[in-house]
Amino acid sequence: MVAGFDNRDETRAARLPAFFHLNRVEECGSTNDEAKAMARAGAPEGCLVQALRQTAGRGRRGRAWTSGEGNLACSLVLRPGMAPAAAALVSFVAAIAVGEAVSALVPGRVTLKWPNDVLVDGAKISGILLESEADRQGGLEWLVLGVGINVRHFPDEALYPATSLLAAGADVTVEQVLAAYAASFDGWYRRFRDHGFAPIRAAWLNAAQGLGGAVTVRLAGESFTGRFVDLDGEGGLLVECGGAVRRVTAGDVFFTGGET
Repeated sequence: MVAGFDNRDETRAARLPAFFHLNRVEECGSTNDEAKAMARAGAPEGCLVQALRQTAGRGRRGRAWTSGEGNLACSLVLRPGMAPAAAALVSFVAAIAVGEAVSALVPGRVTLKWPNDVLVDGAKISGILLESEADRQGGLEWLVLGVGINVRHFPDEALYPATSLLAAGADVTVEQVLAAYAASFDGWYRRFRDHGFAPIRAAWLNAAQGLGGAVTVRLAGESFTGRFVDLDGEGGLLVECGGAVRRVTAGDVFFTGGET
């Protein structure tokens, strides 16, 4: 254990699994930036940074993700010991864990939207961001998994419709949500480490938003419409379009019929 990263009393008080080492701060710009600095300083796997207020959070593709007091903002240091491409699939592990935790709290329908969004009745309730650093041989040195969950409030203006646990019918505390997410992630991450992506893929598809339905995919230089048919073994979205299947590895997905 690296000195300075083992806050056992705080972790036990938060009722987190033994895998986690909780480091709670009142406010920071980005929990991911805090966690990355700790990873570079030698923080062990399981080191978790939680901020009561996050003022400069980031979402996927550089989008802002603000988190005022009352929402969950946390980032986890991981050292999975696998190739970078395989480790990137942790985003699906996190989405399943968040979805499972949220499902236990709200009466609404919880679904997962590619690549890593969690929705309640079609509205986004969580953001997930992975950042990593390579070692000198080009392997993965560490991975930081940032997760934000709208607990008490949500942005009025966003690219997609948004919601919070409170708005969805769950009057819970940030501490309760963190404990639920951490317990779920602990189990799913162990499955991922022990059995690879196959069980993660199956669980994700079981909760996938819009599977079998029409989707519009917006890429950097084009948009196209097709039918969402599958998720491949490397996390790619498979869309049937014009008699062929296109594989999507980056982009924004929009569903028909009012779904996002």
